[in-house]
Amino acid sequence: MNQQISEESALKQQLRRIIFGTDTPLGKAFDIGLMISIVLSILLICLDTIDSLHTDYGQYFLIGEWFFTLLFTIEYLLRLYCSQNRLQYARSFFGVVDLLSILPSYLALIFPGANFALALRVLRLFRVFRVLKLLRFLADGNLLLRAMMQSSRKVFVFFFSVSLIILVLSVIMYVVEGPNNGFSSIPKSIYWTIVTITTVGYGDITPQTPLGQGIAAITMLIGYSIIAIPTGILTAEISHEIVRVRDLRKCSNCGKKGHDNDAQFCNHCGSELESLSSLVES
Repeated sequence: MNQQISEESALKQQLRRIIFGTDTPLGKAFDIGLMISIVLSILLICLDTIDSLHTDYGQYFLIGEWFFTLLFTIEYLLRLYCSQNRLQYARSFFGVVDLLSILPSYLALIFPGANFALALRVLRLFRVFRVLKLLRFLADGNLLLRAMMQSSRKVFVFFFSVSLIILVLSVIMYVVEGPNNGFSSIPKSIYWTIVTITTVGYGDITPQTPLGQGIAAITMLIGYSIIAIPTGILTAEISHEIVRVRDLRKCSNCGKKGHDNDAQFCNHCGSELESLSSLVES
């Protein structure tokens, strides 16, 4: 009995090393195979949306979809089997993504032709982050996130001001142009103002009067004037965060600050620096 338990524990440990690790040849081969499978499954989904290909090769696309679904299902079950904490893995970000990437095909059996399943299948692409181990760049991502949070109030005030400008211009255009020229309501005018102030201008609604065209020109100029404001706000906060993080990387030996994010040793005394991720988390 004890021998059987030890063999099962050894099997789980071996599977865990292969599936979750990359320090063995089998682990690297598993990651490469998984990444190829993810890319091929996404490519299959994209090709299946082309009518001509779907008509001629729809049956093969269906077979391929179920092949990848069963493959990812086996992988998900193996991850659950060999995880040290199954509930923690199932509730983690990648655990949820793994589950959502296989659910659509099974849901399609219950709800045939459900288009929402297509969107869920694309979540498989997020699994590439695990394979490529892009989580090592989370420190840079956290820096950007903190900069966005720091600038959130300024950006909110900016968008509130822009909303007031849009509302005023919409009312003016509704009064000047009126329903005869496509501005049938203030919400319709708001739609026109938004697509104009963002310099998109679909052209489905256009002012016909000289006064309306003049206001439209002013609206477009306003759009060019304000489009760079949120970028400037965010850039300033990112610069502030970069300086703050560089100051955090203080050498415990000589006390020198201002080390680069990827620096491992002090450029003054050569002592090993504390990792950036641990400093940010603390």
